Amino acid sequence: MSSRSSPMASGPDRPASAHIVTVGAALPLLPIAGTAGYYGLPTSLKAQLLVQFAPQFLSYIGLSLWAARASQVPIQLGLEKEKILTGLQWGIPTGLLLGGLNTFVILAVYPSLGFDITFLKQTPHGRLPVLVMVPWLICCIALFVEVNFRGFLLGRLADLESQWRGTDSRERPALLALAISSFTFAFDPFLVNTFQHLHWIALWDGLIWGMLWMRTRNLWITIVAHAVEVMVMYSMVRAAIG
Repeated sequence: MSSRSSPMASGPDRPASAHIVTVGAALPLLPIAGTAGYYGLPTSLKAQLLVQFAPQFLSYIGLSLWAARASQVPIQLGLEKEKILTGLQWGIPTGLLLGGLNTFVILAVYPSLGFDITFLKQTPHGRLPVLVMVPWLICCIALFVEVNFRGFLLGRLADLESQWRGTDSRERPALLALAISSFTFAFDPFLVNTFQHLHWIALWDGLIWGMLWMRTRNLWITIVAHAVEVMVMYSMVRAAIG
């Protein structure tokens, strides 16, 4: 399908101009190395909350260093104000679809395979009041996670892959960058320790959100989709398990 016929690639959601100078493409290697290094640590260190958050700290440090040097940061992230409406139009149905699918997986598929899901009541998210989580905290989490993992991590990895291949990441999808960013997201130490075997859901979420971002360069779509999906899952799972 050409960009002329696709509403997801038209008007203000057309990819950023190729003339924008990209910098700091290697900075995402910081959180990737931190995530990989975590799994080589002794068990006693892995249990430390600060150690679990270390890859995310490294990612935000990398994001800050990149943003301080980069030009037209909102455009490179896909956060232009003109894209907000399209973000809502595509993000809401995407979030509802993924939220329904993942809720089915959590409540029906995992228990049928013998996995326990009642531990979710003891997670930090499960202990917080519903009116704190929905919508306020979930929306904040979605914003920061998408800026971090899709806008910064995937975006800079795509730049790095395009430099390596000698191609424009806006014309040729950076599939290696998509895979690496999705696995880094799904195996984030805090996420794995908090959600245990359910962390695998984050893998296909990361792939779908990443493909959406690469296709549209509109981060509002993935922010809205992420927030709506988690609100659907959180509400329905909490209602089911108490």
